[in-house]
Order: sequence, then C-alpha cells, then structure tokens
Amino acid sequence: MVQSLCVYCASSAKVNPVFLDAATQLGSLLAQNNLHCIYGAGHVGLMGALADSILENSGDITGVIPRFMKDRDWHHKGLEKVIITETMHERKAKMAQLSDAAVALPGGCGTMEELLEIITWKQLGLFPKPIVIVNINGYYDELVAMLKKAIDEKFMREEHGGLWTVVSSPEEVIDIVKNAPDWGDKPLDYAIV
Repeated sequence: MVQSLCVYCASSAKVNPVFLDAATQLGSLLAQNNLHCIYGAGHVGLMGALADSILENSGDITGVIPRFMKDRDWHHKGLEKVIITETMHERKAKMAQLSDAAVALPGGCGTMEELLEIITWKQLGLFPKPIVIVNINGYYDELVAMLKKAIDEKFMREEHGGLWTVVSSPEEVIDIVKNAPDWGDKPLDYAIV
C-alpha cells in the first residue's frame, strides 16, 4: 500500500507557470489523499510550489537535503521534517528508502538523473515500486522516446517499458500509484538484456 511518494522536480523559478501549477496541484492532491511527500527540501521553483501547496493543505512532507545545500540556505524554511545528508548519493538513497513510489515532475538534469537512476534501480529489483513520469505539456516526450529507442535497439528488454508509467496530469498520479501492480522480484528475471 502506497503511503509516501518521492517527488523529483525542478528548483528553477523561471519556468513556464504551467509547470509550477502542476507542482501546486500535485501537492494539494497528496495532502487530500493523506500521502506523505518526500522531496529534495528546496524552496524555489516546482520544489517550492509543491512544498507550499502541501503545507497550505495541512499535508505531510519531509525534505531531504545535503549539508552543503542546507548551509547555503537552499532549503524550505517552513518544513518541520528535514533530513540532512552528507552527500547527494545519500540524499537519493534516503528519498528512495522512505518512499513507496517515485514521481517525476518536469525538471532539469538533476530531476532527469534522479528519474533515470530510480528506473535503473527498479530494473535491477532494488526499487520494485511505482514510478510515474508526469509529462506536463509534453515536457518528457523526447526522454520517453529515447527510452523507447533504448528498448527498440535492444539496450533494454521489452519488459522494461513497464518499469514506468507516463501520465499527462497530476490528477492521474494518485490512481496510478494506488493501483500499480506489485513488481516483487520480477525485474531480476530479466535484468540482463
């Protein structure tokens, strides 16, 4: 049963407002559905919009941030729960450990790196939990096409196409994570191409 979601998203505040609106919507939905949010603890961009929305709707949120970022005051000051790690690697591992699902809103290299890493972990059976790509305004079209190309070119198996689910709105996320099939050890059966 999904009780907590790891949300990856951008820290840029200069993006199209449609992306910020999606983060706000997702935050509200998580709070309304009593789902605990685990995220990177940021206070600007989609990260800030997500956190603000959860807090405004009396939701449950935990920020996970490396010490060097906290020392630069990059964290959201309204968070009651903040976990400080020593490295980026520890941050990502802690976020995955605390989560029953992973969701990627639009973002830059950091968000995409986190998304691809968690997909890899699922492929290896290390994160047998739902992964949802929220493809607002077709933002992830090229990445999804690249993943399909990796399957077509036999760098991944056909089965790997089921490691993630692509949706076009935050409203779809809740249903997907609550009704996702249990992967168990299944990925290990075909981890090697």
